[in-house]
Amino acid sequence: MRGIRKHLWVASSGAPHKRSARGASFHRAMEEKMPPTGVPHFVGKKEELIEAKRSFRTLEGRDILIIHHQSVFYAVDSYCYHAGGQLQNGDIEEIAGKLCIICPNHKYKISLAEGEGLYKARDPTEEKPVRRWYSKGVKQRIHTVTESNGDVYVMLSQCSNWIESDFFQGEKGKVERAKAAAAEKKT
Repeated sequence: MRGIRKHLWVASSGAPHKRSARGASFHRAMEEKMPPTGVPHFVGKKEELIEAKRSFRTLEGRDILIIHHQSVFYAVDSYCYHAGGQLQNGDIEEIAGKLCIICPNHKYKISLAEGEGLYKARDPTEEKPVRRWYSKGVKQRIHTVTESNGDVYVMLSQCSNWIESDFFQGEKGKVERAKAAAAEKKT
């Protein structure tokens, strides 16, 4: 059975899905870094974050976007897993019952609660194919947000598996974002 187990795709054979070349090289770089500390980081006062609606923070070298939408706080990696687009300017829409942020660069849809990449397609095996939403699996790293006495905290994801949005984090990610932006200008 194919599915997600702790943010890892498992093929029908039960073997982990192979990483892309991009993912493999970045994963090696990530292994050299220290894992997240596992402590909550103060990111602001609840009232200020509600008023701002979206706030950018760098925690332990990781760029995070904190979003307040429909009375709920979310924290996601700040750059889209696809090509490093800044999610801070993305629209938020409900898609297939999931609240999603839409990357302003290429319109990739990312669920705020799980980090799933969503896409719309037809199943050609159906007698009358109808376009519907499908999941690509977890593509964007999601972080835990808590609130206590008017203070808001973010604890970085403790998931040790590589997630595609990891590629655009840190100093190497900054270089990759610049490359992606330059390539985008050429087209």
